[in-house]
Amino acid sequence: MMGIIEDIFRVALSDLYYLKRNILPLLATSMITPFLYLIAFGYGLGDGVTMGGVSYIAYMIPGVVALTTLTSSFTTISNKLMVQKRFYESFDEMMLCPISKASIILGKAVLGVIKGMLCAFILLGIGMFMTDDLQITPLLILMILLSCIVFALLGVAAGMIVSDIPRMNLFNSFVILPMTFLCGTMFSSDRLPFVIQQFIEALPLTQTSSLVRSCALGWDFPWLALVVLIGYGVLFYALAYWALRKSN
Repeated sequence: MMGIIEDIFRVALSDLYYLKRNILPLLATSMITPFLYLIAFGYGLGDGVTMGGVSYIAYMIPGVVALTTLTSSFTTISNKLMVQKRFYESFDEMMLCPISKASIILGKAVLGVIKGMLCAFILLGIGMFMTDDLQITPLLILMILLSCIVFALLGVAAGMIVSDIPRMNLFNSFVILPMTFLCGTMFSSDRLPFVIQQFIEALPLTQTSSLVRSCALGWDFPWLALVVLIGYGVLFYALAYWALRKSN
């Protein structure tokens, strides 16, 4: 067990140095979009509007936090890993080392998990000043951590499978961007057509939004969403493992 942890740390070490050297610009670029969402939707639409028995801004903040775990964790890993794999020899050299595929996948996910957690906590801190309805609990922190792990694994899988930048941009446009607005982050999907609603309810960001919102607002905990999100994590890990074996 200790050997696996040491291998994960070795794989993640260069990314951690990268985060240390560039932490301010990395956080700034990741925070600007969710911060604008908070201002534009929270103050632009939130005055006098309620959703689920709470103010709209209290409803929206957990959704934006869930969204940030996706964008921060996924984008950081997928783009960096794809560039390393396609344009640099560092990834190929790492593949020649006596390190297990599991350690490579988990080690590459570490950067996304840390960055996603940092961004989520910054947003929660801002949210505490915007509304009194939020509750920061250990369960909320655990759900944010789980979400960051799942989406970081998605980033590893996408970085391994997608072959170039145009295709990665295509993936972002047709997968990540629609989830941004449709998965219960800022609005409920209840008014959408039934078929579309059922499809959206099955997406991973919808599960994260439900888990984070229930913990932050003290609502009933959605156990099914937890099971589904863990299932997505297993699926994304399996995809990354398959892509890693195929690249050998």
